[in-house]
Amino acid sequence: MNRSLLPLVIFVLMAGLLGYGLQLDPKIVPSPLIDKPAPAFSLPMLDEPSRQLSNTDLNGQVWILNVWASWCVSCRAEHEVITALARKNLVTLVGLNYKDEPADATRWLKQFGNPYATSIIDRDGRVGIDWGVYGVPETFVIGADGMIKYKHIGPVTHDSLEQTIMPILRELLS
Repeated sequence: MNRSLLPLVIFVLMAGLLGYGLQLDPKIVPSPLIDKPAPAFSLPMLDEPSRQLSNTDLNGQVWILNVWASWCVSCRAEHEVITALARKNLVTLVGLNYKDEPADATRWLKQFGNPYATSIIDRDGRVGIDWGVYGVPETFVIGADGMIKYKHIGPVTHDSLEQTIMPILRELLS
């Protein structure tokens, strides 16, 4: 190949990769944690910081981990949907309060309502890192076997709840 054509070939390949990347949905990020055991944690409860909740406390049950924060605008948009899910009373809904001040989180839940069976505090974000959290909100469905079955990035909408999360829950609960 002629050395003068090499930069052109590289440019065309890079442009092709960029074009392909621009067609992808940024909310569809494959998680390496799907069908893997949920990462271990033991964190203080928001409403009673002297008590801890760990993943082993949830063994044998289907549950949902919803990562949220009082400073998160998208969490506010999602809150109505998470509250509707909690009202169905199908599974334990655990909130992971992410990189937030506990007083702000408590005030936020009092203002907008608390859909969680409990919220745990991940003040420094280390547990979020273990779970592969890219940002808030994110929602995980965990099976009774302790394996992560689904990860939703971004706010859960009524459509994503009914079309994706609810069918997964129905299958896990049957």
